[in-house]
Amino acid sequence: MTRTFWITLFIAFANSLSFTILIPILYLYGKEFGLTDFQTSLLFATYAAAQFISTPVIGKLSDRFGRKPLLIISLAGTVVANFLAGTASGAAMLFFARFLDGITGGNVSVAQAIVSDITPPEGRAKAFGLFGAVTFGLGFIVGPILSLISQQFSLGAGFLSSSAIAFIALTFVLVALPETLQTKAAKAEKWWDIGLGNLITGLAIPKVGILLIINFLIGTTFTIFTFAFQPYFIYVLGQDNQTLTLLFAGLGLVSVVVQAKGIGLLTQRMSLVRILLIGLLMRALTFLLMPDFPNIVYFVCVMLVFAVFNALVQPTITTLISLNSKPDVQGMAMGLNASYLNVSNAFGPIIAGLIVRQSNPETYRYPFYLAGILTFSVLVFAFSTRQKYTPAANMQTNPSA
Repeated sequence: MTRTFWITLFIAFANSLSFTILIPILYLYGKEFGLTDFQTSLLFATYAAAQFISTPVIGKLSDRFGRKPLLIISLAGTVVANFLAGTASGAAMLFFARFLDGITGGNVSVAQAIVSDITPPEGRAKAFGLFGAVTFGLGFIVGPILSLISQQFSLGAGFLSSSAIAFIALTFVLVALPETLQTKAAKAEKWWDIGLGNLITGLAIPKVGILLIINFLIGTTFTIFTFAFQPYFIYVLGQDNQTLTLLFAGLGLVSVVVQAKGIGLLTQRMSLVRILLIGLLMRALTFLLMPDFPNIVYFVCVMLVFAVFNALVQPTITTLISLNSKPDVQGMAMGLNASYLNVSNAFGPIIAGLIVRQSNPETYRYPFYLAGILTFSVLVFAFSTRQKYTPAANMQTNPSA
């Protein structure tokens, strides 16, 4: 791994912290502004929908102008947006801040494009596994701990901490990160061709388009679960937000181990496609098992199993998209992937918000069951279409599916 890879990894880690700090507090922060469960789901959806629009634009612009300038713009948006959210005096400002953070989003996809730029195809599964371990795994350990510290002051302090950490990442981009784009994409023939059209045409890209659809479906089922996770943990299992934060940290630790070591070992023994299918199968089963017994010990045990197999899914999808994309469109491909994943993050909370009722805590179990059933459907779809997105044999450690 090169020096640039490690610099990129640190920047992505700092960016991840700025996001994971918010996960344990966003639901309750919305409640402080008097939002209902459904209105809080719209708070989640606003950020995700804005990212759906912006991420392919940022990805395509990074293919044209370079990774570094677009990473600067994206991180600067996070700095400003989370400062506004942390100092908001009303729900309108909170919604605007989440929209601003989303519309300037795309830093993860740009960082992933940098990894693709500097890593040969045969090393990308390991590289993206390590990327996932540090950003989403380690980030889910340290971020919740920092969130817990911030909560001692106020929930808004979590947003201010997020803003400060994003500023640190921005500083490192400015002073330490070299430009990695070697072959710039051709200039757009029309000024309005800034990537939005790729949201549709990207679905027709051979092998990549089917992966975008699968990831959209995966993301939708996952965010149906994640929106109901917090209220179920608090209202049904009778836990508090501090315990929830510690659970997030523990799950992050599991993800670090699996993504840093497990994916590299698994790719020596089986194909990426098979790893993806196993991850989806176990995700579906654990979704269905989680709400069966409202007992904290049982719930944590199932969550630990879930964390092991869930950690396989996104790095595998990212690697498959990277391997199936040409070098001069890596940024666009990663941007499209992040964009469809983001819009799924808009649909999931809305679906869950429509079927839960705070007046009836029993309803917080329903999104788990729905997520499990839908994930099984995605598994069937991914299995039946696997020949359409399997990379060429010379790009995999083990070409068998």
